Amino acid sequence: QVQLVESGGGLVQPGGSMRLSCAASGMISSINTMGWYRQGPGKQRELVARITSAGSTFYADFVKGRFTISRDNAKGTVYLQMNNLKPEDTAVYYCYCDTARRYWGQGTQVTVSS
Repeated sequence: QVQLVESGGGLVQPGGSMRLSCAASGMISSINTMGWYRQGPGKQRELVARITSAGSTFYADFVKGRFTISRDNAKGTVYLQMNNLKPEDTAVYYCYCDTARRYWGQGTQVTVSS
């Protein structure tokens, strides 16, 4: 079993930055890939970025060059540094991790608005 707790959401102005964190507890040694999805108002949940335990990363086209994903394997924590935020980045952001199954965090709201 793994539990995920996200933090770092809130309100930010367009062009601003925000860092999300997601801390895992439980069987963190069994975690392979960790990542982030988001779900905007009236939209489907979409993959934002993911990172393997070896550090290989993948980014959705709409965040390339603006967002950076990183992780601390010893702490079982994944981060999402978001720069140059746009109103269309407004969404609930969910972290996840994969072991033999997928676990999800509870979600954290990110609102980009002036």
